Amino acid sequence: MDKHQLGRTGPQVSAIGLGCMGMSGMYGPADRAESIATIHAALDAGIDLLDTGDFDGMGHNEMLIGDALVGRPRESYRLSVKFGALRDAGSNWHGYDARPAAVKNFLAYTLQRLRVDYIDIYRPARLDEAVPIEDTIGAIADMVKAGWVRHIGLSEVGAATIRRAAAVHPIADLQIEYSLISRGIEDSGILAACRELGVGITAYGVLARGLIGGHWNAGSKVQGDFRNASPRFQQGNVEANLRLVDALRQVADARGVTVAQIAIAWVLAQGQDIVPLVGARTRTRLQEALGALKVRLTPDDLAAIERAMPKGAAQGGRYAPAQLAHLDSER
Repeated sequence: MDKHQLGRTGPQVSAIGLGCMGMSGMYGPADRAESIATIHAALDAGIDLLDTGDFDGMGHNEMLIGDALVGRPRESYRLSVKFGALRDAGSNWHGYDARPAAVKNFLAYTLQRLRVDYIDIYRPARLDEAVPIEDTIGAIADMVKAGWVRHIGLSEVGAATIRRAAAVHPIADLQIEYSLISRGIEDSGILAACRELGVGITAYGVLARGLIGGHWNAGSKVQGDFRNASPRFQQGNVEANLRLVDALRQVADARGVTVAQIAIAWVLAQGQDIVPLVGARTRTRLQEALGALKVRLTPDDLAAIERAMPKGAAQGGRYAPAQLAHLDSER
């Protein structure tokens, strides 16, 4: 497994990471035994970056990961944790809280659920507009000094916020959606700011939540799956987007790889400072994703991919308008 440095100041991590959110219900029911087996298979394959949020399954995801890590040496894996999203007992979302006191409270619970004594990369899930980013980063910096956190990250924030945060404490990475059909960081100044400041990118949604993974069809519906309300999966949009996938499949077929593998390989090809997070929930999907590491795209391949899935060709937003309105990265 190749290793990448997360920014100038972050840890060395595997070339791809495992996003664990989907193991706690966001994409419909998940199988606990298979989820743990998938985490074990990822670690055994050399993936050492595990990503979660303390709100994924209202703590379920952290406890699941904690169970999966029993017996594994602490230095053999890196934990990336998002915090701040507020939920109720009905799984509804109620905004964000990134006040310094809340930061320290959330972290204490995370350490208990994961059963570890430090978090490798700790990050606010979104910008809390009621709290200056300097105050939030300052609180995490206090936890770095105390030894509870090793590195500070950000998620879904814009270039100006990245600069303000980096002025308080070195930032290891920005976690943000980046894929063939979500390329906003290229033209918004976000990617340029990260590279100027030495901030790495951990890219989530590299398969657009399965839409460009080669296994989705227009009739796919799963109870409890948040994609049922996602704009790109809605009737009219999904058919247009799957036509793009069909075009990408021709490129993948010509290379003898799968659609998912060529989509992940494209993200890997965008720079050593970008680490894709793969949201595999099963060992089968994990093995497919690992195959992307063997795909070396030529300039001709990249040109063919661009023709098949041009920038801006996707129909529908990556989130519903109400959610996009709260994303600092979209302003």
